[in-house]
Amino acid sequence: MNKILKALTAIGFAGFAATAIAAEPLVDVDWIKQHSCDDGVRVLDIRNGIDGGSRSIYLQGHIPCAVYTDYLKGGWRSKVSNVPGQLSSPQQLAKLTGNLGIDNDTHVVVVHHGKNAVDMGSATRMFWTFKVMGHDNVSILNGGHLAYASDEKNKLEKGNNKPEAKTFNVAMRSEMLITKADVKAAIDDNSIQLVDLRPNHQFVGINRHPKSTRNGTIPSSKNLPESWMTMNGGGTFRAKDELAKLYDLAHVDPFAKQINFCNTGHWASLGWFVSSQIMGNSGATMYDGSMVEWSADAALPMELKVSIE
Repeated sequence: MNKILKALTAIGFAGFAATAIAAEPLVDVDWIKQHSCDDGVRVLDIRNGIDGGSRSIYLQGHIPCAVYTDYLKGGWRSKVSNVPGQLSSPQQLAKLTGNLGIDNDTHVVVVHHGKNAVDMGSATRMFWTFKVMGHDNVSILNGGHLAYASDEKNKLEKGNNKPEAKTFNVAMRSEMLITKADVKAAIDDNSIQLVDLRPNHQFVGINRHPKSTRNGTIPSSKNLPESWMTMNGGGTFRAKDELAKLYDLAHVDPFAKQINFCNTGHWASLGWFVSSQIMGNSGATMYDGSMVEWSADAALPMELKVSIE
């Protein structure tokens, strides 16, 4: 069984996870107003440097009972083999999660700022991390903090919430961790689609990420820019029928087995989330190392769609 088929099985059955509960992937403001302080629910406010957020911003006002964790600096992502922004070790993730008052029965709700698709990527990346850890009881607040705070009748709480630490047992779904070897094998496999979530100017090779060493994309990949995933590039996902039209425009089959990638696994998580959680494609996976790792290996092929030199 290849890795993507294994990932399909792992995502599809909660028996691989430490908890048998699978939450709805998206919740709305009405839901959060009713349940943010429930026993067994932990709202994670992850506003960070990507969206201008920080712990001090959180302290000034947040959803009642929400706990703060910094998506960028909190330890969720680490430099691995000189590639930044990669998944941290299971031991580190278990400690981070437990210290937030989360155990294997907790319903985790991730709250991003809600400004744009880029900071929505913070939420989808956190969601993916919990799934990789074997925790299915996780959701995202669609629209993020701004969707809640835009109505002045919705109460904001000030100060810090420090929950009592709990024990969180990680049950890693290694099948979800796509390697560059898996990607290389997929280039000539017509049954697997490679989907590049970067902006088009990076996909065609005009520009590249500062940490990437070569311009261009992975051969045979299709471009589905991350900003297409949300309404007007904002912090709320598009409806399923709209997303289907955009997948068609990008010549991406939303139901085919696929590997989503970007630069370091941030934007790629948006594509993975939309395909797997909204469109219902259990064969969708994500390449965490993405172009920063891929481009650093001179033995791996690149496709440059335009040369401006």
